[in-house]
Amino acid sequence: MTEARGSHKPPDLRLGALRRFAIAITVVNLLGHTILGFEPSWAQMFTSLFTAYGLELLLESIQARGEGRPPRYRGSFIALVNFLLPAHITGLAIGMLLYANDRLLPFAFAAAAAIASKALLTAPVGNGRRHFMNPSNFGLAASFLLLPETAATAVPYQFTALLSGAGDWIAPLVVVGTGSFLNTRFTRRMPLIFGWVATFALQAVVRHFLTGTALLPALAPMTGVAFVLFTFYMVSDPGTTPSAPRPQALFGAAVAATYGVFVGLHITFAAFYALCLVCGVRGIALHVSHYLAARASAAAVNVAASSRLEAPPVVASAATAQDGAST
Repeated sequence: MTEARGSHKPPDLRLGALRRFAIAITVVNLLGHTILGFEPSWAQMFTSLFTAYGLELLLESIQARGEGRPPRYRGSFIALVNFLLPAHITGLAIGMLLYANDRLLPFAFAAAAAIASKALLTAPVGNGRRHFMNPSNFGLAASFLLLPETAATAVPYQFTALLSGAGDWIAPLVVVGTGSFLNTRFTRRMPLIFGWVATFALQAVVRHFLTGTALLPALAPMTGVAFVLFTFYMVSDPGTTPSAPRPQALFGAAVAATYGVFVGLHITFAAFYALCLVCGVRGIALHVSHYLAARASAAAVNVAASSRLEAPPVVASAATAQDGAST
């Protein structure tokens, strides 16, 4: 009985979080296109979604063949669904946050850039490698930077454009409630969220006193559904943020502080660029940390090898002394 209890496998929090995030963002998109009044079209959403699916499957097939293993999506329909959950979240996030008038190619480009960043921008973590850029955010930022005349963010009011009265309060409260549950129970990124929100408010106050920025307009983004979604579903991505509480809080604070600097420099899409920059700096830090750890390990091995090389003469001397004593 004790053995059975001890061998019980703990629940996979990552998979649970992915499934719930996927359900949540699917519901938001369906409501957005039927009730809320999203600006992007159904065609644009599906373009982003299917591009993410296709490229995720293609890259996994190439990697699996190179490593001589079966692709992770094979085996069952459930395995395929579980494998595509990250791509599903990325595709729908881009589909609702990008605006490109009636064009489809910017959505395909953003989704492709997002998925490709997972394969190209990686860093050593533990015994393997992991991507360090938030895929959805990277795809959006790449589109804003490289397609400045065709790509922009969807208007923030699209999340509540057709709501009125109690609906204006219910929508953000639902997002806050579900986001708090997911980030407390599954991703455990609440310290990061607290660091982000607190520093966002702080940077508004700092800009108010240093540059004369009106305080209430600087704080106003925090009252919108777009900010709440970015807080609970973008900046808190568990795959590209630290795990320990203190680094989490510092990460969130760094994104908000960088946002404040970018806004002060009149850089548009500041939140997306800020998150990209902080993720990039973290990726560089992971590489440097791995290099230093490998160097220290190599030095320790060299010291141990040198000690072993010096040991035989001592042993031989002791043996000689013993032989002399026995004679």
